[in-house]
Amino acid sequence: MQPTPAAQQADAADAIGTFLKALATGGYAPGTLRLRGHFLDEYLRHALGQEQTAVLPVDELMAPHRAAAWLAAAAAGRTRSRNTLTGPDAVAAGNSQRARIQTWNSFAEHLGLDLRLETPPAAHGDWLEPEEAHKLLRTLAVKRPVGSNAATAVRTAAVAALVAATGRSVPALQRLDVTHLDLEHRPFPQITLDTGPHPLDKETADILRRWLDIRAGITRQLEGSDPGYLWIPTKPGRPRGGAEPPKPGFTRAAVRTLHAAHRNLVLQVFGAPLRPGALLLSRP
Repeated sequence: MQPTPAAQQADAADAIGTFLKALATGGYAPGTLRLRGHFLDEYLRHALGQEQTAVLPVDELMAPHRAAAWLAAAAAGRTRSRNTLTGPDAVAAGNSQRARIQTWNSFAEHLGLDLRLETPPAAHGDWLEPEEAHKLLRTLAVKRPVGSNAATAVRTAAVAALVAATGRSVPALQRLDVTHLDLEHRPFPQITLDTGPHPLDKETADILRRWLDIRAGITRQLEGSDPGYLWIPTKPGRPRGGAEPPKPGFTRAAVRTLHAAHRNLVLQVFGAPLRPGALLLSRP
């Protein structure tokens, strides 16, 4: 299906805004909206830079040769707006390139363009070497992300460290309580999982101690009613039905909340939205 003449001449920035509104109306997850918006903004900025212009019709933006140039620049790290753990010119991760292509294809479909880029298979093997993982975890523990707070950053680092140390997924660790941790155990700190005690390395234990200190500051506001959840929200919840929003600590942090915080922080620090399981503290 071809777009109408009006759609062909629409300003690319306006067309992207309309696309994102359509996704929101369609009930897409906030994380998907952010990712689509991020990559389309990157694509538009690259195209405008190539043309040395401030505006571009959307039909010109969606020329396949522009997509190829953008993907090549992104693969070489030339579209990155922030430094990363591996340097400003680090190559893009395979899954990041796949997400760019999926975003472009989704936008083309929305516009009614009979254009598709070949989507590579998911790179399920994307993971960091242990040395890189340790370095990233140390950075996560001290990096405060834009638009977030220090408590969220430390919680994110603690979750990522525990995933890396235990090999468990975020959903598997989400229902842990503080009592499952024994950071004073000798000879090694440990956490009790459904399979029994699991030893923790010193770095993971140190990050968890930082989170427990911050968590204690949050739960002190609950006036002695701390339910003991290991992962709790760092900000009040949304008010519902005119009632006061619940204070942080009354509920467990949801899996989607932990995943979103991880994705946002790692994207800013590392330059790619690595899943928590990509951080390995030992070689597979």
